[in-house]
Amino acid sequence: MAISDIKEYSHLSSRDVEELSRELDSIRREVTDSLGAADAAYIRRTIAFQRMLDTAARLLIVGSRTTTGWSLGTTALAAAKSIENMEIGHNVSHGQWDWMNDPEIHSTNWEWDMAGLSSQWRYSHNYRHHMFNNVVGMDEDLGFGVIRVTRDQPWQPNHLLQPLRNLLLAATFEWGIALHGLYSERARAGTDTEKSTYTRALLGKIARQAGKDYLFFPILSGRRWRRTLKANITANLLRNLWAYIVIFCGHFPDGAEKFTLAELEHESRAEWYLRQMLGTANFRAGKVMAFMSGNLCYQIEHHLFPDLPSNRYAEISTMVRALCEKFDLPYTTGSLAWQYLLVLRTVHKLALPDWFLTASADDAPETASELKFRPAGDQPAGAARIGLRTAQRTPPVTPHGIHRPRRSERDG
Repeated sequence: MAISDIKEYSHLSSRDVEELSRELDSIRREVTDSLGAADAAYIRRTIAFQRMLDTAARLLIVGSRTTTGWSLGTTALAAAKSIENMEIGHNVSHGQWDWMNDPEIHSTNWEWDMAGLSSQWRYSHNYRHHMFNNVVGMDEDLGFGVIRVTRDQPWQPNHLLQPLRNLLLAATFEWGIALHGLYSERARAGTDTEKSTYTRALLGKIARQAGKDYLFFPILSGRRWRRTLKANITANLLRNLWAYIVIFCGHFPDGAEKFTLAELEHESRAEWYLRQMLGTANFRAGKVMAFMSGNLCYQIEHHLFPDLPSNRYAEISTMVRALCEKFDLPYTTGSLAWQYLLVLRTVHKLALPDWFLTASADDAPETASELKFRPAGDQPAGAARIGLRTAQRTPPVTPHGIHRPRRSERDG
């Protein structure tokens, strides 16, 4: 099932893991020490560009009298919302720009342009998700409570509907995130009064957000209010679909491993680093797509350094890749289309009961554990060990020394 011993799974000794941690700490120091005016200018330019794009899109929507003009305006509005949510709101809320000491661009002050409250999201995401990334039973982002993404999550009859749930979650992603944040806050609340306070706070944000998109701007458009209302609904839908794809491709394709609660016992900072590297996935993107995704095409780098500015992830990725080469670790990436196809395969496959599945529960594309490397029992003491990346490409050896394909290679 999921990984319970990350050192065994990764084929690294305690000394190797500590050395990897020192190298990652060195990357952090190098980037932190180099932060300066160019980085501050980047986020300020991004905010200014997003606001200008939002304004221009809304003027085009209400001012144009053609379908083409409406389509261009709506697409631009969806892009502006995506930039605000991902490259600005998400990253600001992670504290990536707190070092600037600018009250406007501080994690405690930014309220993003979507239904959920930033304050509630920061607990469910910054803490619960990033601290316990892909740990079954701790990370509430693992399938967001509605999608089964690992065999460690017991199958239930309602999972047969998860292909439809997946479509619904994609279309309403901002609302799913809002309810997800509220659920986390209510779960940690000590009293019913606190729970009610969190609920009222979210309802207030929803009222403000819905009022802005579906009342204020349509009313401001006068007789063309239907045109504006339809554009806002469409832009929100497009933004939701894009955010959903980016997030799912960073966490649920093949190679984004899952972990058991046992892995958290006595977990060191060094092992936390390693879990982030093995529990996330990237997708290849040019500069425009990287910007539009909030640089979450570099999900591995983001999980290693969630509070470092996103505009530095591209350069960090070259250093992380070099470390993966050095320690023979996989650097999980692929095209956006390919990563999403892998996600869809997992979503549809795990909608079925386990008895319909053929690959081993310890060596399936979406679920693996250290047991996949023990086809003939535990490795003898003192035996030479190869790295994880090489081990994943090498068929296991039977007790008679004959290589045989793993079940996942035979059955898919």
